[in-house]
Amino acid sequence: MKRRTFLMTGAAATLALPVAADTASLLRVLKTPTCGCCSAGVDHVRQAGFMVEAEDVDQDALYAFKERLQIAPELAGCHTAVVGDYFIEGHVPAADIKRLLAEQPVARGLTVPGMPMSSPGMAGPGAGDTFDTLLVGSDGVTSVFASHS
Repeated sequence: MKRRTFLMTGAAATLALPVAADTASLLRVLKTPTCGCCSAGVDHVRQAGFMVEAEDVDQDALYAFKERLQIAPELAGCHTAVVGDYFIEGHVPAADIKRLLAEQPVARGLTVPGMPMSSPGMAGPGAGDTFDTLLVGSDGVTSVFASHS
């Protein structure tokens, strides 16, 4: 009987690991209901394998959320997400989010300020502009996390 209990406990522990990994990959997105590029950005991260909970809010609620996360206006995009302990601001490529979660730097989050035309959810790759994904450190200082062209 002890062997059976041991085997069942081991199997249960193995099954619990993927659930924990999925929880870390849950993106909670706040966006306005009329923004088509926000919906396309949500589709982008879903297609990359993230679980997404998207909530439509009015502009005032979105700005209040950004302020609560201490996202400076010059770093703002059109929608805001949280994953784990990080914020994801604007049209951040899913690959950058995956890298953030894998590396787990001491930081507040990632941002793609503004709405670069070649970023995910916008016109798409080759739309003519290059952009950087910025890492926002715990002190608010930014550094280039990834460059995209």
